[in-house]
Amino acid sequence: MPWVNQEMCSGCGVCVDECPVGAIRLDGSDVAAIDEAECIRCGRCHDVCPQDAVRHDSERIPQEVTANLEWVRGLLDHFQEPSQRTAFIARMVRFFHKQRKVTERTLAAIEAAGDDPAAGIDAAIRSLSPASRREGK
Repeated sequence: MPWVNQEMCSGCGVCVDECPVGAIRLDGSDVAAIDEAECIRCGRCHDVCPQDAVRHDSERIPQEVTANLEWVRGLLDHFQEPSQRTAFIARMVRFFHKQRKVTERTLAAIEAAGDDPAAGIDAAIRSLSPASRREGK
């Protein structure tokens, strides 16, 4: 997900004008902000920003890891007994392993989509549907 480095943004609005779905707006301080729910990840904002303020999401990995760890740390305070804390940490490990599996399987399906990505993704979705699993497809 692209994001805007607020310190680099000059508020010129070039990215706002270029966004095909209107997912970028200038906020109250005249700095661009991208609405994640609206963004279609076309990359145009990256290409047109004269300040290089529109950044790649991979740069945010440390912040996202920190947010995850802070979330887990906050939840940990609800467990006082060492055995409760150990069980909680084991649940969090399972949770993040599940997240990794979801990501890996999603990537595999996207990468296998082939020359007709829409059809390939549709086929992957069908293969994962409860009806397909019941029918042994």
